[in-house]
Amino acid sequence: MELWDAYNKAFEKIAGMTLARGETIPDGVYHLVSDVIVRHADGTYLLMQRDSRKHFGGMWEATAGGSAFQQEDALSCAIRELREETGIKSNELIEVGQVVSDDNHTIYVEFLCITDCRKDSIILQEGETSAYRWVTKDELISMKKEELVTERMQAFIEKRV
Repeated sequence: MELWDAYNKAFEKIAGMTLARGETIPDGVYHLVSDVIVRHADGTYLLMQRDSRKHFGGMWEATAGGSAFQQEDALSCAIRELREETGIKSNELIEVGQVVSDDNHTIYVEFLCITDCRKDSIILQEGETSAYRWVTKDELISMKKEELVTERMQAFIEKRV
């Protein structure tokens, strides 16, 4: 069972409260998700295609990321998720923003990883991703909502990255 720390909307841990994946999160309570936008030194962005067995299967994501485990902070989660989902090992992540989603009971912490890795060295995570590709900023921003899991990331990249 995957356990998470509980947070309030101000991004403060709620003492004595633990959340579990799959269980209902009470109103006013949030869990932490770290997302990592990967930009190559040449200016292109990494997209990962979700495994067909997952929710939103076959769609593309502009981030590697996931839920922080209990006692794991946002940066540690981002480093772990980046390594697990892409094979990229980096401790040089830059926090570029936070988004609170009341609907999902989630606090998203967004990081940027700038890498000069070999573009063909991406390692897909079994059961999570099925393909990857590198795209320009303009290509990413112009993707249709039927192709990309979250339009939030398009707007985020267009404005901040």
